Amino acid sequence: MTQYTPDYPAMIVPAGHVEPVPRRIRGYVAGRPVFDTVRARYLWLWPGYPQYCVPRDDIAEGALVDEGRSLTLKVGGARRQTLQMGSATRPGAAWEWGEDAPAGVIGCVSFRWEAIDAWFEEDEQVFVHPRSPYTRVDALRSGRGVRVELDGTVLADAPSSVMVLETGLPTRYYLDRVYLDWTRMAPTDSVTSCPYKGTTSGYWTVRTDKAEYPDLAWTYDFPTRQVSPIAGLVAFYNEKVDLYLDGQPLPRPDPVSRANWEKENR
Repeated sequence: MTQYTPDYPAMIVPAGHVEPVPRRIRGYVAGRPVFDTVRARYLWLWPGYPQYCVPRDDIAEGALVDEGRSLTLKVGGARRQTLQMGSATRPGAAWEWGEDAPAGVIGCVSFRWEAIDAWFEEDEQVFVHPRSPYTRVDALRSGRGVRVELDGTVLADAPSSVMVLETGLPTRYYLDRVYLDWTRMAPTDSVTSCPYKGTTSGYWTVRTDKAEYPDLAWTYDFPTRQVSPIAGLVAFYNEKVDLYLDGQPLPRPDPVSRANWEKENR
C-alpha cells in the first residue's frame, strides 16, 4: 500500500517549548474568578496545541490545595492540586510545575480544561483548548469543482466550495447545500466544538446502498467571525469518503496517525 504523504503544513512546535501569552487569560468556576493573569505562558506538551501556565500569584487565594501527589508528565514533574471554589471541589483539577519543568513555567500552574467552567482570552470566551499562536486557519472561496462519493454513490457534486486550510490538518471542503444528495443524509444529535471555528449546529449520517456511516458530515451555522464564509455550508470527512477536486481523486488522509488531534479539531 502506498503511504499517504500529507499535502498540508505540519505542526512545527516541539514538546517542551515555552512562549509568553500576549493576552489576558481568565478562568471561572461557579461564577467566581479562579485566575486573572497577563503573565501566562504557553507550554506545549505535544505539537498540536499548547497549555496555559498561570503564575501561582495570579490564582485566587485558597483556590488550590496540594494533594501531596507527584506527577511525571511529558516535559517534567509536577504536584497535583485540588481546586476549591465555594461549594465546588474538583480533585486533580490542576498541577503545579516543579523544578525540572521547562524554564519559564517552574512554579506555574496548569489546569485541566474541563475543570474550569469558562475560559477567556481578553473578553472572548475560548472553547476546547487554547488557540495555538502557530496555527493559521483560512476560509478561502474556490471555483474548483468538488465531488464527494462513497461506495460508488455520489453524495455531493458542487462547482465551487469554501476551502478551510488549518495548520496540521487536511483541507476541508465546505459545500453549498443545494449540491448535496439529501436523500442519503439523516440528521443526528452529535455536537462538537473547535477553538478556531466554533460549535457545530448539525451532523449527518450517510446511507449508501451498501452501508450506513454515522456522523460523516457537519455544518457550522454560526461559526467564528474568522471563518464566517463557511456559515451554513456542509463538509465531509476526507478520511472516510472519496473526494475529487476538479475531477482528480484526492488521497484519503491517514486517520490513525492524527486520531487524537483530529477528534478535537474538526
